[in-house]
Amino acid sequence: MSERHPHQHGAHPHPHGSSPGPRRRLAHLLAPHSHDTADKVDPALESSARGMRALWVSLAVLGATALAQAGVVAVSGSVALLGDTVHNAADALTAVPLGIAFVLGRRAANRRFTYGYGRAEDLAGLVIVLTIAASAAFAGWVAVGRLLDPRPVTHLPVVAVAALVGFAGNEWVARYRIRVGREIGSAALVADGLHARTDGFTSLAVLLGAAGSALGWRAADPLVGLAITAAIVLVLRDAAREVFRRVLDAVDPALVDRAERAVREVPGVREVGELRLRWIGHRLRAELAVVVDGEATVRQAHAIAVAAEHTLLHAVPRLTAALVHADPAPAPGETDPHLALAHHLPA
Repeated sequence: MSERHPHQHGAHPHPHGSSPGPRRRLAHLLAPHSHDTADKVDPALESSARGMRALWVSLAVLGATALAQAGVVAVSGSVALLGDTVHNAADALTAVPLGIAFVLGRRAANRRFTYGYGRAEDLAGLVIVLTIAASAAFAGWVAVGRLLDPRPVTHLPVVAVAALVGFAGNEWVARYRIRVGREIGSAALVADGLHARTDGFTSLAVLLGAAGSALGWRAADPLVGLAITAAIVLVLRDAAREVFRRVLDAVDPALVDRAERAVREVPGVREVGELRLRWIGHRLRAELAVVVDGEATVRQAHAIAVAAEHTLLHAVPRLTAALVHADPAPAPGETDPHLALAHHLPA
């Protein structure tokens, strides 16, 4: 049985060709690792640092966008722009719980939190989902109120410019957050990016409200506010699905297939038994059983388990630890050694 914690590839070099081809270069880009013993940055800490940087850059951009729009709302009275501004402000503030989660995720495991604090990121994702829901409720409430009590919208050209500013700021932040979130494996950061992208499209919808108001249709502005509410609900559905899957330890089945194929190629592995993958924050952990020759010594079985773990660390992106259990291949007439555990397993 073998278990390792954050894997440093620089500790055991592997032969690479003197002139790696395009496929190998691409593989290194997708799963970067260092072979230089003087360059051993913990990938978990590095990914957390990238997540923090993405959050604070996003907070600055969206905060400036929301402040600019708030000033226009104060002078124009546009409900559609108000809904967009509130959503932008809420999106900027989601950087706070995510930032706390990334900081917690850097803390080492201890006797109470034996897997570390990575799941704090999933809790932050839940906070983001609740924030999106609250912004949808507020935007809808204000829009319905304005439908019941119509008021004219002033400074329409400025409202249109504020809408374009909102779209540009949100789309830039969305692309940045989604790219970094996918690269480091953070479902919460990807959900936050989807949230920002919807904000961008709702900003464009404000233009329709401004155009309708310019044509003398007072209901245009609150109706666009309701459309923005509907768009927020749609992104709420997508974000909630992503976050709740992560909370329930869901992984991409293709990732499980990839891990199984890699381990089957390890010399000495006859079969792959139970294989489990789970996310802890934006890092993966694996647990699996492999079948080896029943006549293998303990040292030989352990060497095979270590080789299987090493293969997994290279084959599965963002995998930082694996627990590999070696089972002997059954001999004819031999009693299953796991039979004593049968009564502990669910029926």
